[in-house]
Parts: sequence; structure tokens; C-alpha cells
Amino acid sequence: MAEQNEACDNRCEGCGKDCEKRDLREKPGEGSRIRKVIGIVSGKGGVGKSLVTSLSACKTQRDGFRTAILDADITGPSIPTAFGLGEEKAEAGLRMSKDGKQLEYIKPVVSEKGTQIMSMNFLLPDQTDPVIWRGPIISGVVRQFWTNVIWEDVDIMFVDCPPGTGDVPLTVFQSIPVDGIIVVASPQQLVRVIVEKAVKMATEMNVPILGLVENMSYVKCPDCGKEIRIFGENNIHGIADDFGLKVLARIPVEQEMSVAIDNGEVEALSVDYVNDVAAAVEALLSQSA
Repeated sequence: MAEQNEACDNRCEGCGKDCEKRDLREKPGEGSRIRKVIGIVSGKGGVGKSLVTSLSACKTQRDGFRTAILDADITGPSIPTAFGLGEEKAEAGLRMSKDGKQLEYIKPVVSEKGTQIMSMNFLLPDQTDPVIWRGPIISGVVRQFWTNVIWEDVDIMFVDCPPGTGDVPLTVFQSIPVDGIIVVASPQQLVRVIVEKAVKMATEMNVPILGLVENMSYVKCPDCGKEIRIFGENNIHGIADDFGLKVLARIPVEQEMSVAIDNGEVEALSVDYVNDVAAAVEALLSQSA
């Protein structure tokens, strides 16, 4: 078997070369234990992946599972804000491995309710400092969040991916053993394109899709309770059927939720919108128990 070309992108369909496909997945930091990894993705920005990540992590934490968030949106992290972690810094340093080698390490910041979180904001001198880096450097940082961070006894890790199908989502799928993804969309005209891009990438990378979440699905009238679809009629269930997927959640535009996120109080929210998301993720744990 010929040695694999260093320039290989690990996509073998139609390649024709006689080489051995490499498993590019990396091991987590020494001392880490992570049972399941769930990617939160979308083919488009601004649809609410960080909201879905935060709500899902809080729900699974309330259900008694040890939860973590790897914030892979390096240039636009918003997870720390949702959890009220404004000034916290990640602890970093050097330690000795079991075989006597010196290793770099980072410890994630732990939220009030116990969710372990690693985000670029925890490494910046000031959280408003911009991260002006090219793709390969950003991808390298995402890998370090997996390989250099000590994740202690995590049942479920959510990876909040940046939008699209570029460097960072590719790095997540290739470097981290993702057990499943959740695709987030909003009820605008591009929803089918958004879903299809994410589904095709997951299929090419051989990652299972747990289901779809529609954010900004509707506004509920405070007087009569009627659902008002401010973006017009949508067909999320029809699109899900076309791809053989489940709709796990429809999240409304809601003032209480928006204010709680802005105030860093996502863990204090009591909403049931992502109950089916949590159930789908927790089912993976029971399957491997």
C-alpha cells in the first residue's frame, strides 16, 4: 500500500490513488475523559448555534449529566457571554506526563452550575480584542482546545462550530471524534440550502446527524398565545422529511430568553424548547453504556 500524500484532503471518492486513508482524529488532552461529542452546525451564520449549544448544555446538565462546551467559533465567541463569564481566564501552564515528558495544559473555565467551557475569550487580555488570524492558525487553536485542554469526566461535550463548511468545521470533523451533529436553521427562504450544505458535509465526513433545530421559528402573542411566523410560512418538517431527519426543536423569538442570554443568565432559564435535543443526545449515552 502506497504512503499517503501529505497534501491529501482525506476525501477518497474519485481519487483513484492507491494509498491508505488515515484516521486524522486526535486524542484529547492527557487526563481528559469525554464520553460523547456533539457538533452544533449550520450552513449559514446568524441562525443561533450558540443559543442552541447553551440551552442544550444547560438542559443536559440539569438532567444530571456532566456537560462541557468547546467553543470553536474562535473569531466570534459568544458562549462566555451567555454563561456570564466576562472576566474569567483559563488556567494554562506546563505539567509532567506519565512518561516524564513536559506537556502544555489548559484548564477550562467552569460555569456556576458546573459546565466546563473553553473559549478564545478566556485567553485574550481583553474580551473585546479582535482575533485577526488566518484559517490555519484558527484551526490549530481548535485542535489545541481538544488536545491541550484537560476535560475532567465529561459525559457530553457540545462543540459550537462557526458557520459554513470551511476550515474550522472541517477541523472539528477530522480531528475530533464527533458522535453526532445537530443542524440549526432559521425559517427564511434559504433554509433548504442551509440544511443541505450541512447535511452534505456531514455525510461526506461520515458523521451521523441527530436532527434539525429551527431557531426564530415564531413569536407567540402575549394576549392570545397564537404563533406568529414573522419570517413567513416555513417548511422545516417537509425539509426534514426530504433528508430523512427529525425536527428536534422549534425555538421562538422570546424576550425573556434574549434578556437572559444578554445578561449571562442562560443557566437560570427554565424553558423546554430543547427537551428533544437533550433526549436525542442522552440516548447516545445509553446506547454505549
